Amino acid sequence: MKILFASSEIFPYAKSGGLADVADALPRALSSYTELYRVIPLYGFMSKKDLQLSQSFEVSLGNKKYKINLYTKLQNTLNLFFLEAPLLSETQNLYCDKEGDYVDNDLRFAIFCKAVVALAVNLHVDILHLNDWHTSLCALFAKEQKLALKTVLTIHNLAYQGIFEKETLARLGISEKYFTMDSLEFYGKVNFLKAGIAYSDAVTTVSPSYAKEILTSEFGCGLEGFLTHHKAKLSGILNGINEVVFDPRSDKIIYTSYENIEGKYQNKVALLKTSKLKDPRKPLFVMITRLVEQKGIDLVLESMEKLLQNKLNLFIIGEGEARFTEQLQTLCLKHENFEFFNGYDEVLSHQLYAAADFLLMPSRFEPCGLNQMIAMRYGTIPIVHATGGLKDSVHEDRSKCGQGILFNKQSKQAFLLALKRALMLKKERKQFEALVSFNMQCDFSFEQSALAYLKIYESFV
Repeated sequence: MKILFASSEIFPYAKSGGLADVADALPRALSSYTELYRVIPLYGFMSKKDLQLSQSFEVSLGNKKYKINLYTKLQNTLNLFFLEAPLLSETQNLYCDKEGDYVDNDLRFAIFCKAVVALAVNLHVDILHLNDWHTSLCALFAKEQKLALKTVLTIHNLAYQGIFEKETLARLGISEKYFTMDSLEFYGKVNFLKAGIAYSDAVTTVSPSYAKEILTSEFGCGLEGFLTHHKAKLSGILNGINEVVFDPRSDKIIYTSYENIEGKYQNKVALLKTSKLKDPRKPLFVMITRLVEQKGIDLVLESMEKLLQNKLNLFIIGEGEARFTEQLQTLCLKHENFEFFNGYDEVLSHQLYAAADFLLMPSRFEPCGLNQMIAMRYGTIPIVHATGGLKDSVHEDRSKCGQGILFNKQSKQAFLLALKRALMLKKERKQFEALVSFNMQCDFSFEQSALAYLKIYESFV
């Protein structure tokens, strides 16, 4: 059985969020069981230095033809392909710049999808595994060509759907017959993700709870009825993490590798030496996030003055909306026990996981989330809103792997109460250290998830 795994981003080559980490870790786990290929766009910011040109071909969209150059990664055991194409490979970012989303994203990713389907035919794959809206048109193109291969779509975040004006149809040469409620039409516009949902043979989300939540008006983002219509092929499979990349025992970018709480404390001491934060005896809370409402940063800001009155240190790293950045920068100047890093930094993120006592994840909704699993792997206890994949992976039931603190209502009162519980836990030294050690022994890998995906694949062949 041959699988082609298509994604708009794969760590470490291109990353804007958790999709890149999943597109790295899941195929690695799957490759132990089946022949697997991965494909990603070759963006303008990526170097061709270690790439080898494999072949060139053309794809047609509308009345235009586009030349595709297919590159392979030398000495890569996971059969990684890079697709170079007009428009797609000319940008210095994945989806947007400081002005906003690229105006030709519809054409950029339609070209990618057409090229992915051509590659799938060339490789004679059995399964084409798609990820989010950027690859969803592959399901439609495969259907139009009446290909024998099966398609599986994974929805990583339903909030992002690839919605464009109706004129996109003519631009891409897609027949008007698909502009219906049962296909691509979405409130008078074209919705790429709907194509993936409608024409894929199976649809998965990244946690069992999120698969149920998106069938409701609260989390369905306007597609709850459409998803309910297709729920027979919908399932949720919890993500995992790459336990080789995220391993405190061998991590080369943290201050000191460790396998117990004593080594973890050394990382806190080392981090604080580079920070304005003082006294490693104080509980260290961290938040590693995108600065958007989905992640609950507004709730943290609302609670900040009260939170920082406690004897604790808080470190937030993130980038996103200017209104949140400005508030965090102001608070950072005001409070000596709060530090804010504006931006994304992989090294600092690892160092914070290693140094922290608690991780904050008060997300409004969370399809899966990886931060909480990485945190537990590093012995950092997560404090999470009980939603989506957070409640599937963080538990207060002591019989389950992955221990943390959950709050059920996304409110200031519930959040501050969870923080109070964390501070009380930290004072109970033996109980706190037992939870830290327990979490560090848990399995957060993609192994079980890979077997679940494999079961879906095998149902088609």
